[in-house]
Amino acid sequence: MDHPNDNFPIFDLQQFHEGNITDRDLLFHELIGSREISEPHKHDFFMLLLFQESEGTHTIDFDHFVLNKNQLHLVFPGQVHQWQMDDSTNALQLMISRNWFETLIPALRFPISYYLKHLVIDVSEVNFQSLLIEFKEIAGNLRDETILWELVYARVKVITLLISKIVQDNFDDYEAYQNNPIIAKFVQLIDEWYKSEKSVAFYAERLNISANYLNVLSNRVLQKSASFLIQERILLEAKRLLKISDKTIKAIVFDLGFYDNASFSKFFKSHTNMTPSQFKEQP
Repeated sequence: MDHPNDNFPIFDLQQFHEGNITDRDLLFHELIGSREISEPHKHDFFMLLLFQESEGTHTIDFDHFVLNKNQLHLVFPGQVHQWQMDDSTNALQLMISRNWFETLIPALRFPISYYLKHLVIDVSEVNFQSLLIEFKEIAGNLRDETILWELVYARVKVITLLISKIVQDNFDDYEAYQNNPIIAKFVQLIDEWYKSEKSVAFYAERLNISANYLNVLSNRVLQKSASFLIQERILLEAKRLLKISDKTIKAIVFDLGFYDNASFSKFFKSHTNMTPSQFKEQP
């Protein structure tokens, strides 16, 4: 999902821990009152935010979400985010290490690519209360003199299972993902190879299907062509690099596998109506 040498500001879980223990796999915070992250950055861990009340915005990978009550926000390792919350904010936050997150993936019933489509979820009162109970129980467990980490992990796994249930309750497009493992694998392959491989034929060969059939599947399941999905991933990385890395545009062109500045600029402007320089300089 992310790439270790991309020059982004990457925050590790331990940077948010005020105690002496440096190998925690989970941190819990209450977010009360106004707060702001003005500089976009990314984490090397999984983050869950449960908003009881709030107004403001949360930007995840350049998509802007309006904060509201009874919301669940998901931020996956490697995603870029920033936020602005007002005085009414009352939220609970779990930061889950990459190690724990990877062991929890089987409890997510759908491919990660599906959850990336639904990063902010308005949760029903019943499901919200179920999540709130688990968050608060974890907070209590972490206050124990001797923390029973097996219990904490079990509660996090319950939350993960609840997220799958909530997603299934809230959205009606999950069956397409569940019944099309080829598309899930395609999205995974794009994330691994997009910098060097931009042709649909490359991915189709890896999936042992024709490029035409891959395109048909992509349009049917995601309502996007296979080539558009590849371009979409390249564009996301270009935005990340332009906005929050120290790389020059020339270095970004090389990193993303473009022939020259002109071809990159043409690609970027066709998708954003801005030149790379204009995007980099905008607030």
